[in-house]
Amino acid sequence: LEDTRFLSSRAFFDAWPQGRKSFRMEHFYRLMRRKTGFLMQGDQPEGGQWNYDAENRKATKRQEAHRALDAFVTNALLRFGDEQDAMLCDDPMLSHSLLSPYMNLGFLSPQEVCTTVEAAYHAGKVPINAAEGYIRQVIGWREYMRGIYHLQGPDYATSNGLGHHAPLPPVYWGAPSKMACRRAAVDQTKRYAYAHHIRRLMVTGNFALLAGVSPQELHEWYLSVYIDAFEWVEVPNTIGMSQWADGGLVASKPYIASGAYIDRMSDYCKSCHYSVVEKLGDRACPFNVLYLHFLNRHRAFFKRNPRMGQAYHLWDSFTPERQAALIAKGQAIICDLAANRPV
Repeated sequence: LEDTRFLSSRAFFDAWPQGRKSFRMEHFYRLMRRKTGFLMQGDQPEGGQWNYDAENRKATKRQEAHRALDAFVTNALLRFGDEQDAMLCDDPMLSHSLLSPYMNLGFLSPQEVCTTVEAAYHAGKVPINAAEGYIRQVIGWREYMRGIYHLQGPDYATSNGLGHHAPLPPVYWGAPSKMACRRAAVDQTKRYAYAHHIRRLMVTGNFALLAGVSPQELHEWYLSVYIDAFEWVEVPNTIGMSQWADGGLVASKPYIASGAYIDRMSDYCKSCHYSVVEKLGDRACPFNVLYLHFLNRHRAFFKRNPRMGQAYHLWDSFTPERQAALIAKGQAIICDLAANRPV
């Protein structure tokens, strides 16, 4: 039986190379266009040419990458400082540069990027907070992450200081979720292969950390879905900053937050099934519940951390009965995630 998953039969392909000195895909492709009739006008290709690949390639050349840099400095850098941590359902890019793939692939050097940004500041085109905030990301964080990756060596990726081993929830691959922030983060990732740093850190990363997800599974997910993800940058950002799996080498405290942070920095909560102000009940925001559950189960790690004192003061202000209810609610959410039930 012929394999219906393909348009050409084995016999058709076996006959094609006969009499040819080379087997070029382009030649076979044109034969298949004629065989199938796709985008054909009689025996000639629609539009007058067979292949528009050159028009489909975006910023694969240095001059095109420079156009992307110029567009950022001209149109978005002015607002970068004010918008760099914001998240909006209908505007996933905001004023971010989208230049990390070009730098990571070598089409732009960090020197020329920062020189261009600095020149815009000195020309009075952008404020100091925008220029400094962007340059800090490039010469500070980017260089620092690369250094940590090489300094720590290959075993760094296996770090799991908090002992988190839960599997990555299916919502990260597009399964249903009742949380507007997680839906937006995943949907925009699927559409653009991109998410800016706060969406990665405080939505997908924050949720994974609070839920006890394996940092290695989260790292592999980031590495799989983002266009700018290379191991040298993804390992220290995920293992170190996002998941505190290195025991505090990179971050002095875990980057965790309740729903209040998401609400303050985004418009997600307005359209969410859950209530961002509730901690118990069917409509309690999972971020609220899991945040408190995390504090309780990792008290031995963080109680004496001076940057966590306010969080533990909040937890200790609850009655034992309320603490027990919150722990039970958090465990129920973790069980729902383990059973692949929508959260």
